[in-house]
Amino acid sequence: MATENIPSTSQQSSVKGGIKEETPHNHPKGGVRQISMMAMAIMIVTTIVSMRGLASQAEFGLTSIFYYVFAALVFLVPYALVCAELASTYTRSGGVFRWVSEAFGTRTGWLSMYLDWQMVVIWFPAVLMFGAVSLAYIFWPEAFDAKLAGNRVYTLLIVLGVYWVCTFNTFRGMRYANKLSTLGGLFGTIIPAAVLIIMGVVYLLMGKTVNLPLDKPFWPDFSHFGTIVLAASIFLFYAGMEIQAVQVPGMKNPSKDFPKSVFIAALIILAIFILGTLAIGVVIPESKINLLQSLLVAYDDLWTSIGAPWLGNVMAVLITFGVLGQVSVVIAGPSTGILAVGKAGFLPRSLQHTNKNGIQTTILYVQAAIVSLLSLVLVLLPSVESAYQILSQMSTIIYLIMVVIIYAAFVRLRHTAPNKTRGFKVPGGKFGMWLVTLIGVSGAVLAGILSFVPPSQIKTGSPTVYVGVLIIGVAVFIALPLIVYAKRKKSWRDAGASFYPFDWEIEGRTPGQVSKWPVGYQPSDSEVKAAMQKEEQS
Repeated sequence: MATENIPSTSQQSSVKGGIKEETPHNHPKGGVRQISMMAMAIMIVTTIVSMRGLASQAEFGLTSIFYYVFAALVFLVPYALVCAELASTYTRSGGVFRWVSEAFGTRTGWLSMYLDWQMVVIWFPAVLMFGAVSLAYIFWPEAFDAKLAGNRVYTLLIVLGVYWVCTFNTFRGMRYANKLSTLGGLFGTIIPAAVLIIMGVVYLLMGKTVNLPLDKPFWPDFSHFGTIVLAASIFLFYAGMEIQAVQVPGMKNPSKDFPKSVFIAALIILAIFILGTLAIGVVIPESKINLLQSLLVAYDDLWTSIGAPWLGNVMAVLITFGVLGQVSVVIAGPSTGILAVGKAGFLPRSLQHTNKNGIQTTILYVQAAIVSLLSLVLVLLPSVESAYQILSQMSTIIYLIMVVIIYAAFVRLRHTAPNKTRGFKVPGGKFGMWLVTLIGVSGAVLAGILSFVPPSQIKTGSPTVYVGVLIIGVAVFIALPLIVYAKRKKSWRDAGASFYPFDWEIEGRTPGQVSKWPVGYQPSDSEVKAAMQKEEQS
């Protein structure tokens, strides 16, 4: 997930009849430029593509192609279609929280939004471990780099130091973080990806030794779960579709153009992932592949093959810069949504504090504390690589739980809000709805189950400890938002916050009841005001 390119989720507001009306960013309303099919495809690519996980698939050889294609077909495409329908149907602010709350009520909506945020929080230590390794490879010689990159104390210090520095920098406002993010996306992901693929081709044309395990077939051996566990992490590579789905209302003809955008984006993403992975496998023997170091080693070997080994260190600098861009912008991004919903009465007032720059400092302190605690797995597990693996898998599990909830909301809303105007609708009627849902949920469940299996390629210590940490971690992260929701108080609501009510609130029904609104019905201002007043009094 290339979260360095997460767009702003800010809303444009206008006042109509005394009701604050929210218009999604990039919506064609008010003369805002419409998003073309190709522009949407590029937005999807830049949101999703990241090079951090390529090494985890390189040892599969040609089998990695199957995993990438399989994950795209059973996860990226169906999930993109579902998110597009939900985003184009419920265009008011709230994103995942609104989609799920419309279907199941605010408790499940709050849980899903919290999981979306928590997934990113768990992601921070993992991506910073990768950043620490990248930083280690800016030195000479490579033997020193590898030893430093595998040092747990060094990695822990870099993870904590960089994260807290980025957190304090975020307190200054998002303007600096956004600039760093944009530059990081270009110089830390796009350019290094192009260089990796081009140099891989040059390496082959020069007739160098090919280390790619060509004996491994396209079809994997599903009888050995321990050897395909790393493939489950591919699903997280494609994470982020719910981010760009909110931009669908800004397309001129989303029902026709968005599926085309997804198809084009999927082909581009597959090309980058597959070619980048194979380039690593070509230069590094299967037995020497390391989840964190192999990408940097591959750059060193590729540049050394043409007599310019120092350029490998330059690539390490660029990738480190890209990680800084990722972290700097994502630190505040997801928690901004938590703050907005929290002000509607879902977080204690003490956690709603913002500084003069509008940054949610208290939430960011809590977030930093969680990241610091999670980083301590470096001390508990046998190696930096094993710590990276367990955090990546925990993040994957958390994310997949949220994904399944979104699929359930999609199906339920088709039943409870059949007449709701949908800017984009998953094609195929009920058959298409169930086909997309069954494929998507099956893929997510399979990946989730595999995530609990210790990978045979990595020394993760005791399998019991590995699985136990995952189970306990996931259980805690699911329980926390439910406990907060159960303890919420009326005093938590910020009187100055305005959150557009849900359809079921306006209509005066429960989320599980079928709406009686006719096709194309738009509630009046008085209905909306009445729902808001009722919610404030409850």
